[in-house]
Amino acid sequence: MYLLNKIIKFPSYDSATEDGLIAIGGDLSEKRVVLAYKKGIFPWYSEGEPILWFCPKERMVLFPDEIKISKSMQKIIKKKEFTITENTAFEQVIYHCKHIDRKDEFGTWITDDMEQAYINLYKKGVAKSIEVWLDDVLVGGLYGVVVGTIFCGESMFSKVSNASKVAFIYLAQQKEYSLIDCQMYNEHLASLGAREIKRVDFLKFLG
Repeated sequence: MYLLNKIIKFPSYDSATEDGLIAIGGDLSEKRVVLAYKKGIFPWYSEGEPILWFCPKERMVLFPDEIKISKSMQKIIKKKEFTITENTAFEQVIYHCKHIDRKDEFGTWITDDMEQAYINLYKKGVAKSIEVWLDDVLVGGLYGVVVGTIFCGESMFSKVSNASKVAFIYLAQQKEYSLIDCQMYNEHLASLGAREIKRVDFLKFLG
């Protein structure tokens, strides 16, 4: 397995394992993380582990035009009970993504170092958040990294039913991105229209 050092680079995709692990180690500096996303690679590891970098053979993505909105969700959106904002509470969103009790909901383990790394990217204008509010209380949202016309989703949370779905649907309906990267297969995202494509096809969108 390729071990990263102070030099900021990543190995060939051919060196990735069956589950997509492509490198170990390094750091979460802005330059390294940005380079990783530009190459379709993302960090994914647990507290106490070395940093693990992944680029799966099958990539879960959503083409915005393929978003699936159930009749029940259409009714919820039409009620306009939720207020949706962008980049107004990034640090709160990542905090809730880190601490929410997920059970079977989509999400990524967020270490303290990862939390700070994405906050730094947000301050540089590279990361972005979508917030969902109910009666002026933050009840849901998501965040990710922007690479050209691709939004690389990292995590989402809901404190009330459907709040994360509202954020995800909103992101897709803005038609601001040609592709939303969801990284790994998840039934929740599949129900919203996301599907897997080959790594080689995903990398073409990165240019």
